[in-house]
Amino acid sequence: MSHKYPNLEKPIKIGNVIAKNRIFSAPTGLMGYTSQGHFTLDNRAYFEYKASGGCAVVSMGEAIVHGESGSSHNLQPAMDDITLLPSLTCLAKDIKRHGALANIELSHGGKYGGLVSVGGDRKEGKLAYGPSEEILPDGEHVYEMPVEMIHQLVKYYGQAANMAKRAGFDMVNVHAAHGWLFSQFLSPLQNHRTDEYGGSLENRARFFLEALDEVRRVVGKGFPIESRINGDDFIEGGLNLDDAIELAKLIEDKVDLINVSCGSHEVEKLFIRTHPCMFYEHGCNVYLAAAVKKAVKIPVSCVGGLNDPAQCEEIIASGQADIVELGRALIADPFMPEKTFSGREDEIVPCLRCFECLGNSVEAMSIKCAVNPVIGNELDEKIGCPLPKESRKVLIAGGGPGGMEAALEASERGHKVILCEKDSELGGVLNFAKYVDFKQDLYKFSKSLETRLRKTDTEIRLNTEVTPELIREINPDVTFLAVGSEPITPPIPGIDRENVYSPSDAEKMPLEELGENIVVMGGGLVGCETAIHLGKEGKKVTVVEMRSEVAPDCNCFHKTAINAQLEKYVTVLTDTRIVEITAEGLEGITPDGRKILVKADSMISAVGRRADHQLWEQLKERGFNVQMIGDAVKPSKVTQAIFDGYYSAKYLK
Repeated sequence: MSHKYPNLEKPIKIGNVIAKNRIFSAPTGLMGYTSQGHFTLDNRAYFEYKASGGCAVVSMGEAIVHGESGSSHNLQPAMDDITLLPSLTCLAKDIKRHGALANIELSHGGKYGGLVSVGGDRKEGKLAYGPSEEILPDGEHVYEMPVEMIHQLVKYYGQAANMAKRAGFDMVNVHAAHGWLFSQFLSPLQNHRTDEYGGSLENRARFFLEALDEVRRVVGKGFPIESRINGDDFIEGGLNLDDAIELAKLIEDKVDLINVSCGSHEVEKLFIRTHPCMFYEHGCNVYLAAAVKKAVKIPVSCVGGLNDPAQCEEIIASGQADIVELGRALIADPFMPEKTFSGREDEIVPCLRCFECLGNSVEAMSIKCAVNPVIGNELDEKIGCPLPKESRKVLIAGGGPGGMEAALEASERGHKVILCEKDSELGGVLNFAKYVDFKQDLYKFSKSLETRLRKTDTEIRLNTEVTPELIREINPDVTFLAVGSEPITPPIPGIDRENVYSPSDAEKMPLEELGENIVVMGGGLVGCETAIHLGKEGKKVTVVEMRSEVAPDCNCFHKTAINAQLEKYVTVLTDTRIVEITAEGLEGITPDGRKILVKADSMISAVGRRADHQLWEQLKERGFNVQMIGDAVKPSKVTQAIFDGYYSAKYLK
């Protein structure tokens, strides 16, 4: 047992329970419940998987205390539905069988229970009730919540806590952050009431305090109550840090743990601060918890894009917080606590903060992870796939993410694996991430893959290109082609000029060689991220895109983050067709037919990539057993390469 992280490893008492360490799984909700909002076997397997990796507490997020008025998403568990109890009870058991405490977040959407929200579009016939009456910019009517309704919802919070306790949950978390019900009442920007629930902070907090009192009355003395509050709304006129400190003092004798977050789920630019995107520093929100901790005597937990054990240890050691709550980091690697405490930090799979998980939950009402192929498939993993009856000789062409993932899984399942990489190092396209500040987690992910791979029996051959002759010599049972893709060279006059580079070449070049004025041809994800990197380095960058929008290949949340960075650092020209690259720069035609010249010292061609199927066709013609992985099939994101690599190897017979 490693003791490099004594503070993280130390147990802590919350109410009448003891958490075995200081790493908690922050509340996460799902979209794939039944039409009644009940838990499926898949939902349960997701939370059990998180519990199996060693964290002290697993929190199920966004359980709605009153489904009819408070559901902010299309499908959410409603705690006023007694038929939820059987599956809720099973969920608590699933979490607790692995030694974690089961926690549940009690929430209500407030006005978003009656409005179309980020996670919901089924609001027909519902009225929206918030702290005060308002007409939103889109014409939607929000009604002031009647006092009678406030009193009813206080009772529903108590009933929900009772349901959680009956189901076997060890804790409850009363949600008062992120723009939902209590957050709306606490906000001076949204709460204009003149009765006892508006005006001063004490009055704006009254609804929340009454709900906490009711929850305590129902669950009894000692039963742990956590509450999540905003340390800052990050909206002018909203709740600020000084308000949050005073609020913490108001609830200090009513709860056992205060979790300090920030922002809002329903404001695009704030969502990427609530869940910090890759352009923010890790731990960017911890200072809010640190300020609250100084003002109260009960434990305080922090959130904010944390995924490094050393940083988490320092947060606790320095007294900034008592507990770190990790959301996406424990989706990317639920075994991060176990690896941390057993001296295997180099095997931790880092979260990329790419929003693949949250984006997919909204867009497809399911969950997946860019770096963890098990996410969304936890039940299959729990049921298991029998080990093959006999070992196979597996040849893998390509040492990028897909190839390494395939080699890892094939080796762990007992196959004899030979991985060949034509370059002098593993990593493929991920190696270029080390030159970009906001892609360091992507580079760390590549190194984590390599570290884990080198601990297996895989034979790694660098500087070795796979050819039909090599395959004949090795004579494998199956060959996986994970050879990636190649840049498309568009038929533009002047594209062969010496000052035209690929994104990967540009990222690793000395910045002075690129000059001051740079044009990026292509506004897809790669082009935008390259442009942002160079813009942050002080270059004058222009993205030229023939489509009407940039980054159309991003999930909705990462696109918000991308657009915010482009606005800061890059000039974007959409609906612009490139006609020629000259000695002066790039000539293009605007939508109204005008010819323009964008002066540039260098240009970066990021118009796309294509898969090269030539080797695959050669091998199939010669009768070899060949499967393709990742970009070798079709250029996509790292998510697909990891998924292909893992499952191709897993189901190899």
